[in-house]
Amino acid sequence: MKKLDRTDVAILNSMQTNSRITNAELARSVNLSPTPCFNRVKAMEELGIIRGQVTLLEPAVLGLHVNVFIQVSLEKQVEGALSNFEQAIDQRPEVMECYLMTGDADYLLRVLVPDIRALERFILDHLTKIPGVANIRSSFALKQVRYKTALPLPAEGISIVSTK
Repeated sequence: MKKLDRTDVAILNSMQTNSRITNAELARSVNLSPTPCFNRVKAMEELGIIRGQVTLLEPAVLGLHVNVFIQVSLEKQVEGALSNFEQAIDQRPEVMECYLMTGDADYLLRVLVPDIRALERFILDHLTKIPGVANIRSSFALKQVRYKTALPLPAEGISIVSTK
């Protein structure tokens, strides 16, 4: 177990805000010299806290206008059926998120496509063809009210357990 102190949390918050920040800028922003800052970032990467850095794109500018949440129920909730479904979904680039759920549906997907025709093709050509799919229900997002990628981190620090 390791404790992330206020400086570690500040580093993570800065990196969540701007993943393109240089180590020198990051070090300055948290009042460290570059080498200790770099070492802290490296240690957090090795602990599995930092799993990667991405560039966020604007879907509408790229023609991806339909954001839909799809609830999927399987015929049976056995390990093989779950694994088969997850592997099939993992191959589909339009599936932005997939969660195994409790409640009425087994899975909740967030799918991003250019238009209704593309959604229809995804559902008919791919989703319904996955063995074991029993029910599909879709809900369209009319407006994105909030979207964030930064995790809420307490300023005072965090006790963590490595996931590696």
